[in-house]
Amino acid sequence: MGGGTFLPLLFGVRFRGRDLARKVLASRTMELHSRIGLDGVASWWALLCAVGVLNIAAWALSLVLLKRSQPGMALGQYTVCRSQLLLSAVYVFGCAFRSVLPVFDVPRLVVVNTWLSSVVVGRSVATVAELCFVAQWALMLRHTSCQTGCATARVTSHVVLPLIVVAEMCSWYSVLTTSNLGHVFEETLWGLSAALLVASMIAMWPRCAPSWRPALVAGCLMTMAYVAYMFCFDVPMYWSRWLADEASGRQYLSFWQGLMDVTQRRVVSHRWEDWKTEVMWMSLYFSVAVWISIFLIHAAARAVRATAATSLGTNNPSR
Repeated sequence: MGGGTFLPLLFGVRFRGRDLARKVLASRTMELHSRIGLDGVASWWALLCAVGVLNIAAWALSLVLLKRSQPGMALGQYTVCRSQLLLSAVYVFGCAFRSVLPVFDVPRLVVVNTWLSSVVVGRSVATVAELCFVAQWALMLRHTSCQTGCATARVTSHVVLPLIVVAEMCSWYSVLTTSNLGHVFEETLWGLSAALLVASMIAMWPRCAPSWRPALVAGCLMTMAYVAYMFCFDVPMYWSRWLADEASGRQYLSFWQGLMDVTQRRVVSHRWEDWKTEVMWMSLYFSVAVWISIFLIHAAARAVRATAATSLGTNNPSR
């Protein structure tokens, strides 16, 4: 074979081999990315499930501790603590349910393919649980305002629950119509409610006992961080999603279309790209928010004991 024939053949084989290697490498890279995405969602889901189990165990321990403290409480005092316990139970078990069966509402994404993962079930559980969580805060603020005479806390205790009822209505609007505009108003109302909690805690500072101030500072800082997150990240995220949908000419669903859609349609996805925007808020929501709910049980019990001790000291002054 002459050199004139051999060289083109040699370079042709080399180029074809290089193209084949590139295709194999690209295929392997896509496979690796897919596997990382699957493993990432699976690991995150396993973590949510584990946290849900631990949260239920923590609530059960709180139940045992409250039962042990019952003999030392008056009926009215125990009723306050039991109300916190029952409201927390709805929130803890509701969040555990949603941890096991996570749902991304608007695109109808689910991890587990079961009717219990349908958006209508998940959103219904979330609505009841969130209202109970806010009711815990309202109850705590009302009790504290009576003890401290703080008008700001008293007003907030009456306002915060109606605000979240409206927020839940906005959430259902977005879930049914697939328009993120409702989520913008929903998250704004959550942020506003949290800001009112901050204002109440600041107003209570001069009036509360010194032993309560470390917990008050911690609660204030955490709530301020939540407010900052809502207005700096969460609300702008939903606003940008709504603007993108408007720019693309997205057709939204009617109320009845949405109701049928959330009942029947669910899209199973284990891709990290589909869930990555939800990972942060869901992880914090199903962990830190639940711990706050459980903390409110113990805070109520401590407040009741402090009130009882103060009353005892007043009725039995030292000579």
